[in-house]
Amino acid sequence: MNKFKTLGLGILISFFLTISSNADSIKIGTEGAYPPWNSKDASGNLIGFEVELANELCKIMKAECTIVEQDWDGMIPALLMRKFDAIMAGMSITAERQKTITFSQGYADEVASLAVMKGSDLEGMDTPEGINLSLGGSDVKKALKTLTGALAGKTVCVQTATIHQNFLDSGDVGSVNVRTYKTQDEVNLDLASGRCDAALAAAVAFTDYADKSGKPVVLVGPTFSGGAFGNGVGVGIRQGGDDAIGKRDAKLLKDFNKAIDKARKQGIISKLAIKHFGFDASM
Repeated sequence: MNKFKTLGLGILISFFLTISSNADSIKIGTEGAYPPWNSKDASGNLIGFEVELANELCKIMKAECTIVEQDWDGMIPALLMRKFDAIMAGMSITAERQKTITFSQGYADEVASLAVMKGSDLEGMDTPEGINLSLGGSDVKKALKTLTGALAGKTVCVQTATIHQNFLDSGDVGSVNVRTYKTQDEVNLDLASGRCDAALAAAVAFTDYADKSGKPVVLVGPTFSGGAFGNGVGVGIRQGGDDAIGKRDAKLLKDFNKAIDKARKQGIISKLAIKHFGFDASM
């Protein structure tokens, strides 16, 4: 055997040893800037509902896990580039995202809401309380019509590359002046400073900000789910394939689903949701 064949064999053996040694080692990507789902404390440590849930799921799977920070707009590309193995970042399960990655079963509901500063002329809109876009019907039509009129000429702030931006860009609430930001923190700050007439995000993102900042942020209009807003939040994982890494990804999906089932039955998800959201958002 010549030295080139020996070198090639060595690389191949090293590759499979790496896969074997990392079989129970999982790297999970999160944003660290979307409280209370995920954020950072004063020391820069990752905290939040999903950080604690990730650790609990890893205990159930008996896996050694590392949670790493990743900017939101690069989250899916980083997963596909194998910078980490899974996403737990308040990422809603949508048909559009499922074209590129796969998801575990949902572990928490995430309803969306508009928010304004107290005293806004958008307060008191007469809309149904909760709207599931997937169901359609008169309530959905009424809510969208009311919002179309109310938001005409207004500037609505939103985090870029989110289901919330997709909804505003869809035309379902007319032609809205959409201003995008890299993080939800930036959205919150500009809403409070008056640069936005309203903002759209997960309802708990606004209530968490109001509680911690003391700013008079209030939710207006209906809460939204379904349709463009997806079907809950799940673990994002690469789509499995026939090669060794693809088979590992497929197994990882099964492992996460089993762990989520167990965490739900043991009340772990409910307990963490109540701790961070103030209510049981488990699915």
